[in-house]
Amino acid sequence: MKKMYLLGILAAFVLAGCSSAKPAESSSADTSKAEITVAGETTTAAAADSKNTFTVGFDQDFPPMGFVGDDGEFTGFDLELAAEVAKRLGKEIKYQPIAWDAKDMELSSGTIDCIWNGFSIQGREDKYTWSKPYMNNEQVFVVKSDSSIESIEDLAGKTVEVQVDSSAEAALKENTELASTFGKLQTVADYNTGFMDLDMGGVDAIAMDSVVANYQITKRGGEGFTVLDTPLSTEEYGIGFKLGNEALRDEVQKALDEMKADGTMKTISEKWFGKDVTTLN
Repeated sequence: MKKMYLLGILAAFVLAGCSSAKPAESSSADTSKAEITVAGETTTAAAADSKNTFTVGFDQDFPPMGFVGDDGEFTGFDLELAAEVAKRLGKEIKYQPIAWDAKDMELSSGTIDCIWNGFSIQGREDKYTWSKPYMNNEQVFVVKSDSSIESIEDLAGKTVEVQVDSSAEAALKENTELASTFGKLQTVADYNTGFMDLDMGGVDAIAMDSVVANYQITKRGGEGFTVLDTPLSTEEYGIGFKLGNEALRDEVQKALDEMKADGTMKTISEKWFGKDVTTLN
C-alpha cells in the first residue's frame, strides 16, 4: 500500500513536469514570432517613410544653391526647386546636409535619394544616373582686388585653395600644366572658410564655382574680391541619383519639365539670380 502511494506521487510529479514544459515551449515560440512580427512592422514602416519622403543631399555651405539662411533654416535655389518637385510628387521634402567628400557613401547607403546642390555633371558622367542639365556654370579663380594677380599666368608660385572633392579640384587635377605652376595647391572643407582664408591673406586665390563666387562677393558688399577673366573650365549642373535608379530620376525629371513649362522654374530663378539662368529644354 505504501509502495503504491509513493508510485502515485511520482507519477503526479512526472505529469506535472510534462505539463509545465509544454507551455514553456509555446511561450518561446510565441516570443520569437512576436519579434519577427515587430521587425517586419519596423521594416515596413521604414519603407513607407522612404516612399513618402524625398531626401536631398547637399552641401550646406554652398550659397546660393543650398545653405543655412539668417533664420537658421535651410534655403537656396536648388533647395527651392527640390521642394517644389517633392510637392508635385506628393512627398515630404527632407534636406540632408552632407560632407561633400562623403556624398557617394551617403547616396549608396540610401541615406539620401539624390545629390542636388550645384552638382557638376562633367567628369562624373558614368558615376551617377543623371537628370537633364538645368544650369550652366564655370570654375573660376577669385583673388583679392588689391593683389597683383590679374591673370591665370600670375598664379605662378602662388598658394591656391580649392574645396575638397569639388569640380574645381577635379579640373585642376586634369590641368596639370597649370596646377604645376602654383607654389602650393591646398584643399578646404567649404568656400565660406576659403573666403576667410583669402581675406586674411592665408591664400592668394580660390578656385571655385562662378555662381558661388559671385554670390559670396555680392554678400560681402561687392568689393574687395575679383574674379579672373579666364575660367578654369565650363560645365553643367544636374541632379545625381544612385547609378541605376532611373525610376526616381524619371519622376523628378517629369516634375522639372512641368516646372519649366509652367514658368515655376523661371520664377524661382529670378528670385535668386534676378533673371532666368536655367537651361532646361
